[in-house]
Amino acid sequence: MNRIVALVFLFTIAFSSCNKGVDVVKESVPALNIKDVAYGSDAAQKMDIYLPAGRIATTTKVLVFIHGGSWSSGDKSDFNEGITAILPKLTNYAIVNINYRLANSGTNRFPTQMTDIQNALDFVKSKGTEYMVDASKVGLIGASAGAHLALLQAYKFNTDGRIKAVVDLFGPTDLNDLYFNHPFPTVTQPVLVNFLGTTPTINAALYQQASPINFITTQSVPTQIFHGDLDIVNPIGQSLALKAKLQASNVKVEMITYTGEGHGWIGSNLLDTYNKAVTFIVQNVQ
Repeated sequence: MNRIVALVFLFTIAFSSCNKGVDVVKESVPALNIKDVAYGSDAAQKMDIYLPAGRIATTTKVLVFIHGGSWSSGDKSDFNEGITAILPKLTNYAIVNINYRLANSGTNRFPTQMTDIQNALDFVKSKGTEYMVDASKVGLIGASAGAHLALLQAYKFNTDGRIKAVVDLFGPTDLNDLYFNHPFPTVTQPVLVNFLGTTPTINAALYQQASPINFITTQSVPTQIFHGDLDIVNPIGQSLALKAKLQASNVKVEMITYTGEGHGWIGSNLLDTYNKAVTFIVQNVQ
């Protein structure tokens, strides 16, 4: 009997020591921020990576940010403030903030941006062991043109299923409709032609292939949409149509409309966006 008690005591001590060892390992993995990591040979193919403390390769997921700017401008630094705000709320996520090649003066037209996003995702996956992240569980978040790219990547190019959810901040969803029905076509049409290199009258198929709304299926990933009802850059009808198509396909969708806001917002509504986006990502990137 005494021998059994002694063995139980020794086993308990050993088990406790092992658990403490695991805790020490977790706590000894520090947070690490790496700026301007190249995922390709072009100067624009760079990303910032924010790795959380205590990360584990099998459980630390990935959230990728894609900036806006009419597909021809903008920079990953546009998201710096937002990332700073959500980092403390996403302690089990690595955050990746990417730049991509921009369409300008007849160069880097669509689908160059999609190639860059795919290459960025593949790069993170290739570094999964080194970064100690699970790159098979990814969320995407984009703003404006970046939201368009995020949606298209999630719906059309998610062939291996690594993208689990997408957050859309007032992104274009139907480029054909945007070209023909925008209230200020003289402003919008040149932007679309710069991006795609043609008009829908000349190449309707290209506009169809570049529109996320055309690639929604019953298997599409959960989608969260944010839009201001006074947006004149990308009218809210683009998001309402996306929501309706997702609902018709029985895809999980959540849309938040901010009354009186345009193409972006600040203050309490921006804080609300961060909080709701974090909740959505945590619930759906599984």
